[in-house]
Amino acid sequence: MRTLLVANRGEIAVRIIRTAREMGLRTVAVASEADVGSAHVAAADGHVVIGPAQAAKSYLDVDAVVAAVRSSGADAVHPGYGFLSERASFAQRLEEEGITFVGPSAHAISTMGDKALARATAAAAGVPTVPGSDGAVSGVEAAVADAERIGYPVALKAAAGGGGRGIRVVADQGGLRSALPVVQAEAGSAFGDPTVYLEAFIPAAKHVEVQVLGDGEKTIHLGDRDCSMQRRRQKVVEEAPADLPGAVRERLHAAAVALAEQVSYRGAGTVEFLYDHRDDSVYFIEMNTRLQVEHPVTEMVTGVDLVREQLRVAAGQPLTLTQDDVVVRGHAIELRLTAEDPEQNFFPSPGTITALSMPGGPFVRVDSGVRAGDEVSPFYDPLIAKVVVWDATRELAIAKSRRALEEVEVEGITTTAPFLGRLLASDLFAGGEHHTTSLEQWMEQA
Repeated sequence: MRTLLVANRGEIAVRIIRTAREMGLRTVAVASEADVGSAHVAAADGHVVIGPAQAAKSYLDVDAVVAAVRSSGADAVHPGYGFLSERASFAQRLEEEGITFVGPSAHAISTMGDKALARATAAAAGVPTVPGSDGAVSGVEAAVADAERIGYPVALKAAAGGGGRGIRVVADQGGLRSALPVVQAEAGSAFGDPTVYLEAFIPAAKHVEVQVLGDGEKTIHLGDRDCSMQRRRQKVVEEAPADLPGAVRERLHAAAVALAEQVSYRGAGTVEFLYDHRDDSVYFIEMNTRLQVEHPVTEMVTGVDLVREQLRVAAGQPLTLTQDDVVVRGHAIELRLTAEDPEQNFFPSPGTITALSMPGGPFVRVDSGVRAGDEVSPFYDPLIAKVVVWDATRELAIAKSRRALEEVEVEGITTTAPFLGRLLASDLFAGGEHHTTSLEQWMEQA
């Protein structure tokens, strides 16, 4: 591996390029016509323009990305997250072209990417799953029968969904009958697959995920994260480690490793669970076969550069870490700073950033893909930066987060910084007992 093409944009592309350059790799960025002057292009050694602003005609165009690999002389591709990162056909295409894909095998991606199949695979590995339908629902009557067996409320989920998208919760049979065709249509439109399955909805559960790292032969975990602070099932703040009883933590870690080894996992991945504190039960939700947006909190508490480990494994090296090498210290918090207006129901706020200043200080990390003068495009995710802090305890990390957030200055666009500041100062966040629906309830009461 000598030249790495990063098939992504924004902060994650910049983050990957930095580690690749530290490892002596030549880096190539891809860019839509709207991103030619962007930070990730400036960070790389070279770039290839792959299409117009619309993602479907650029970052999601497999032929365009493969052509960029060929024209740039790259011999490896890192997909980042989103876009083509979990498309098995893309990984397979690169393999057929003799190009290294920095990620798991196409088989692992397809197995975990089909959420219904992932449930079955988890069950085969002895991993507890949320009570649900046995595979995809075949029609309305079958769904009604499954829901009666599971018990309401139930969640309708797109089999090809992910990232909190493709989910609808219904409280009764009437809601199920009306929602099913809608969810199937939405799944077909958003993911190219209308397949839907059912799961019991656990309203007061924590969303906990375990970071795994494998080389195809063995798998280790790098601790856990709490991603329960969500709005519309999209994560807003993440923390590591999660606040869990010791026995529950051990069960989660063991289950995550068992599932990864079931599919001979290679690279970095995340196994997501629901934790119900009422009876200390845990349930598998899904596995993301890529780097996560929130991976920095794991890096902060373990001292492990996950991208470096991804690149080493992709180059054919065995894991350089053993489970005993992984030690979790202190507490880390990540705040997602987005170009959205909280006062207008989080409506996107594209435009030109006229001034920008980000925080600093001991144990403060900022992953950003924008600079002063850059245009925030309406065509892509509104995430502009991640402010990540570490300290010895959760209380100290919250104080550091609040101080860091006070130093954020962004002019020309509206951001979620004031909203995040209010959230950090709230009893809801300080108490640490929030679950996946707590944030929306807090917002309604505010």
